[in-house]
Amino acid sequence: MNAQAVDSRVAVVLGTRPELVKLAEPIRLLGPAARVVHTGQHYDDTLSGNFLDELGLPEPEYLTGVGGQPRAVQVAAALAALDERFAAEPPRAVIVQGDTNAALSGALAANARSIPLIHVEAGLRSHDRAMPEEHNRVVIDRLADILCAATPENRALLLAEGVPDHRIEVTGNTVVEAVHEHLPPQPERTRLLDGLGLTPDAYVLATIHRPENTDDSAVLATVLRELAEIGRTLPVVLPLHPRTRARIEAAGLGPLLDGMTVLAPTGYGTFLALARHAALLVSDSGGIQEETTVLGRPLVVVRRSTERPEAFADFADLVEPGPAIGTAARHRLAEGARGLHRLGTLPSPYGDGTASRRIVDLVTRLPQHRSPLPAPAPEPTLVATAA
Repeated sequence: MNAQAVDSRVAVVLGTRPELVKLAEPIRLLGPAARVVHTGQHYDDTLSGNFLDELGLPEPEYLTGVGGQPRAVQVAAALAALDERFAAEPPRAVIVQGDTNAALSGALAANARSIPLIHVEAGLRSHDRAMPEEHNRVVIDRLADILCAATPENRALLLAEGVPDHRIEVTGNTVVEAVHEHLPPQPERTRLLDGLGLTPDAYVLATIHRPENTDDSAVLATVLRELAEIGRTLPVVLPLHPRTRARIEAAGLGPLLDGMTVLAPTGYGTFLALARHAALLVSDSGGIQEETTVLGRPLVVVRRSTERPEAFADFADLVEPGPAIGTAARHRLAEGARGLHRLGTLPSPYGDGTASRRIVDLVTRLPQHRSPLPAPAPEPTLVATAA
């Protein structure tokens, strides 16, 4: 690679709403050195577009032909487009976050062009091979030059897999500063709840969007019935993901939403305000498992497995779709004000709110180019000998 042609900026490759949230502060700290590339994996404005304004982020470079495609097509299309851009204007380094198809594409493109790669939120493992994200995060961790582990537990997992210690840094998780930055002030939160007719600590906030809970109509119906049953005790607020809404309509499950307060996907600040005052959250989101530890709220996670066990010591319970949802919810709700107070006094296991600064400091210390991999040793020549 011609050093004269290298772009002095750092390419931040992302494609989904959670990536925008978690990378917003590193992007702001990088300032003009940030080159944001959006693959379009989340192509709905309610999931990504509006977030740019809310988070105060610069307009990204957009890729086309990625959103709405099957996983393999998303990765292939994004990789081809990124490779073309990185060949024409190689960035000084590439940052990816988490385990999305966008992150995998960015990692593969950086590797193909020998560009230093930083993986934010490295070392998460569910040990569930049925999760596409598990494959993504393992591959990204093998390619990364710097692995920013959120917790010591993440670091231990990486070391157990043979990742060299000098490539791993425990930085904390950028979600902590994202929550602190974007949680609206109390008067604004009060106006929001009043407008929805909600009383603090007296409603349940739910989100459901993962394919394991939405693609099978019987499973989706089970989850919705459990939420409706919880709604007999406290109001249930359900911001509805576009995928979930489409699956509900296709399966004719609309009547199961009767009695719930169904919202369009909310902005990040609005969601945090709702989460901050919920008596309980019920969700299959990975990010919410982290956010509830910062907000001090209890959570029932509806999934087969999780890559974020840190939350389950105090803040969360893991259940599969079925009656266990209601059982776990009733148990948490029975703890009442005392349970909420206890969680509110606990520190988040995801750090002290300085992860973004640590990550950007690591980026500034990177060499301009990654050292090329050593050439493989030549195969030994087999010489035939006489018998």
